[in-house]
Amino acid sequence: MPELPEVETTLRGIRPHLAGRQIERLVVREHRLRQPIAPDLPERLTGQRIGPLSRRAKYLLIEVAGGSLILHLGMSGSLRVVAAQTPPIKHDHVDLVLADGRALRLHDPRRFGLLLWTPDPPALAVTRHPLLRHLGPEPLEDGFAGDRLYRLSRARRVAVKSFIMDAAVVVGVGNIYASESLYLAGIHPARACHRISAARYQRLAETIRTVLNASIVQGGTTLRDFVQENGNPGYFARWLRVYGRTGQPCPGCGTPLREQRIGQRSSFYCPSCQH
Repeated sequence: MPELPEVETTLRGIRPHLAGRQIERLVVREHRLRQPIAPDLPERLTGQRIGPLSRRAKYLLIEVAGGSLILHLGMSGSLRVVAAQTPPIKHDHVDLVLADGRALRLHDPRRFGLLLWTPDPPALAVTRHPLLRHLGPEPLEDGFAGDRLYRLSRARRVAVKSFIMDAAVVVGVGNIYASESLYLAGIHPARACHRISAARYQRLAETIRTVLNASIVQGGTTLRDFVQENGNPGYFARWLRVYGRTGQPCPGCGTPLREQRIGQRSSFYCPSCQH
């Protein structure tokens, strides 16, 4: 699944090609995504000029007059900016065709993505839309800090890895990034979240930000279905310290890394460095 760094990389890639451009038409080849694309959306968008593009968690928001498009890549979605006349391939479901002869093309083999309309501009949509209004803070913004994690964890009894992957606590910490952040913070992923000190949560907040920023610089992790907006794979996987490295030596102490199922997800850790 494309995670926050992949979505941020995609946003940065498509923003220069879309912002300020006029929409010529919306071509919908397949309406049946996770939620059906509204039948009146092509008519609504024709002739509109695109405003700012932004991101909330793993949702892309594209502002136009009278509202916003909310776009989610689901499990396997990706976006390309292509020449509008480029023949579509299988699973190319939507083209946002621009007046300059290019198109933003949504490719989604599993059709778990979303393309929704809201009458609110992005600033209001993030507080009103049911998919967005209950989300936790952005880990890359200044408002995210360890004291929030510490405070919310006091009434919880789940493993800390599950806790930081809860989008109501903080958005964008997917399975890979949770394992990597906990390793850098020296915290065992199965440790009960309410048994971690405020100081250690402060360190964890810092490592979450560090790991996500590093992944954005590298273009995201290399996942089976994810490529960057220009078609190139992400390269952060080259720098993974623990994820997917069961039995290999810990980069810090040399102890063989272990794997454990936590919350139905594979978790990777060093039994010596993390406690």
